[in-house]
Amino acid sequence: MNFTDAETADRDARMSSRMATDPTATPSNASAVSWGAIMAGAAAAAALSLILLMLGVGLGLSSISPWAHDGASAAAVGVSTILWLSLTQVLACAMGGYLAGRLRTKWVAVHTDEVYFRDTAHGFLAWAVASLATAALLTSVIGSIVGAGVRTGASVAAGVATTAGSELAKSDAGNGPISYFVDALFRKDMAATASGAGPAPEAVSAPASEVTRIFVTHLGTGNLPAEDLRYVGQIVAQRTGLPQQEAEKRVADTYARAQTKLTDAQTAARNAAEKARKASAYASLWLFISLLIGAFVASFSATYGGRQRDA
Repeated sequence: MNFTDAETADRDARMSSRMATDPTATPSNASAVSWGAIMAGAAAAAALSLILLMLGVGLGLSSISPWAHDGASAAAVGVSTILWLSLTQVLACAMGGYLAGRLRTKWVAVHTDEVYFRDTAHGFLAWAVASLATAALLTSVIGSIVGAGVRTGASVAAGVATTAGSELAKSDAGNGPISYFVDALFRKDMAATASGAGPAPEAVSAPASEVTRIFVTHLGTGNLPAEDLRYVGQIVAQRTGLPQQEAEKRVADTYARAQTKLTDAQTAARNAAEKARKASAYASLWLFISLLIGAFVASFSATYGGRQRDA
């Protein structure tokens, strides 16, 4: 669109008049971004967000009790955390966006729609800078939330092996769960023990260690080989005075009980890993939603602050 010399002169005169009235006004060909206002709003948003997060941590810790059946439940803590995180984003981003819109320079001879867009952009940029600053300050916290899902997913497969390995390591030391079942194999009638029959306790320790190793070797497979069953049955029969058939039945029953205990431990490990994975996924989802809410609130608040600035 071409302007005549008279129209150009009239526009320049009106612009000069408005700039003389408002010393903070800038011409239309100046930069559309007021970085000073954006940085000020971002700093305020980041500081307020940090303060509110610290307050939320303090309130959350105060609601947890080390005593059983005291304090808030896990579900209540989770819901309150989500609500507080959303409230933190709303308050901090509203403050940062409003300051970014209110402190920016006044644009002269700029269309109303363009002013509205610039104010929205200023609020969004203030939110973006504040989010990056907060993430830099809380890298370990955000990294633990986001990375927990990946680590948990990888540990689901390894968790079972880790649990079984720890159980076996304890059993080698003689104080693990499998050692309890092995000791049960060599239980005998107390009347026979009182009469002096049967071997001395130190004579049982060597076979018990051997039986423990046999159980540990085959516990993960689910079956005890027939030759090992007969051999362990012979040891139990020799140490307890039971008939060979009853001794083998005791070995089979005890091995089945140990196998059931290990299966239960594996199931518990899988359930715990699945709960941790879901908790991490939900935390990441609500973190995304709260940040999205913060971006919208900051943009809207900047337009409100801009209108207040131009009023």
